[in-house]
Amino acid sequence: MKHTDIIEILNDKGYIDTKVTVCGWVRTSRDSKNMAFLELNDGTSLKHLQIVIDKAVIADPNEFMKLGTSLKVEGTLVKSVVAEDSVEINAEAITVLGVCPPEYPLQKKRHTLEYLRTIPALRVRTNTFNAVFRVRSVVSACIHEFFQNRHFAYIHTPLITASDCEGAGEMFKVTTIGHSNDYKTEEEYYADDFFGRRAALSVSGQLEGEVAAMALGKIYTFGPSFRAEKSNTPRHVAEFWHVEPEVAFAELDDIIEIAEDLIKHIINSVLEKCPDELKFFNAHFEKGLIEKLESVVNNDFAVMTYTEAIEALKNCGEKFQYPVEWGCDLMTEHERYISEVICKRPVFLTNYPKEIKSFYMKQNADGKTVAATDLLVPGVGEIIGCSEREADLDKLLEAMRVRGMDLSEYEDYISLRRFGSVPHSGFGLGLERIIMYVTGVQNIRDVILYPRTVGSIS
Repeated sequence: MKHTDIIEILNDKGYIDTKVTVCGWVRTSRDSKNMAFLELNDGTSLKHLQIVIDKAVIADPNEFMKLGTSLKVEGTLVKSVVAEDSVEINAEAITVLGVCPPEYPLQKKRHTLEYLRTIPALRVRTNTFNAVFRVRSVVSACIHEFFQNRHFAYIHTPLITASDCEGAGEMFKVTTIGHSNDYKTEEEYYADDFFGRRAALSVSGQLEGEVAAMALGKIYTFGPSFRAEKSNTPRHVAEFWHVEPEVAFAELDDIIEIAEDLIKHIINSVLEKCPDELKFFNAHFEKGLIEKLESVVNNDFAVMTYTEAIEALKNCGEKFQYPVEWGCDLMTEHERYISEVICKRPVFLTNYPKEIKSFYMKQNADGKTVAATDLLVPGVGEIIGCSEREADLDKLLEAMRVRGMDLSEYEDYISLRRFGSVPHSGFGLGLERIIMYVTGVQNIRDVILYPRTVGSIS
């Protein structure tokens, strides 16, 4: 049906004193003797549009007052009588598009995020999730913009794979057979399955992305990844969106520069395009959020080695739940302390022990560490995992053998080191984690439409 988006009505003063038609859902309503007032939202704006009902024009507005009801409103747009620099519609005709019963769960009281997770089909209509998903849309678009403007090719890597990029085995199996007692061995089972071998949902498009980068130079992937980790932390979901660039002829310092530029580009885009949403998050989720983001884009990120970080943590006097020693895998409490207290800004932590990192990372000359870095940010912890990839065939094969990996499953990947190998680097950025950072929302379940977690696929 012909109508005008509410965001256009709010932003374009040319509509004032003209006849307009808008559609949306009733977010609030109030009634008085001679007048009634509705706040309408159509999803195009965080702000609502006030509808003024003169009972001399529309005698009985009761059916329009119920929260959640969807309406088409026709009337004249005028300057607001009470709100400076705002507008409202003097309604002349209202049509109910969809009735909403009294048990509609989103009433005027403020609901907890935990409760809203139980009604995912409706929580998007709240101010919080209107703002979250508007920011998510802007962030997604500006990521594409960043890479496209820098001559990266956008590559779609497979979601079903036979190899485990991380070597951790925490993958969702893909099978058409399911549970069966008809097979004596795993080999027999998979031989009879759809692909004739073990298959799983991808944890990362990196390995295939490296294949593309060895021909196209600079590529990025942007799509879902899947991790079968039985984790219920506020930072983990089983299905998330993953940005993964791979760059030929790039060493660790080069890819760190690209990663910092990307983060700053994302934040600048949100500051520019989502001012109302950021004001909302600043007021309700993280005081000082806007100042934090402005500081990030106006200052260089810190760089610290893993060894320096371990020493700083051991000598800081803080009692951690998990003790730190050289060689340990840093936990979220350590990552946040480093970025929030020690560095007080985003920090690239470099040169991790090779035993706690993946097989594909370039081994440093010291024989103990790899050319890897994680970007740690205040309030979240790690949001980027990054490394220079091992370009030396012999070193790569040795790392894979030490981990007991089946080399036959990685023939394509290994062949890249046989035929014109070059230094190359890449990283993975979790979309949900950068959205948490720019909004101040603390739980990853609240920045994705349908969070998939252990025991929950509602």
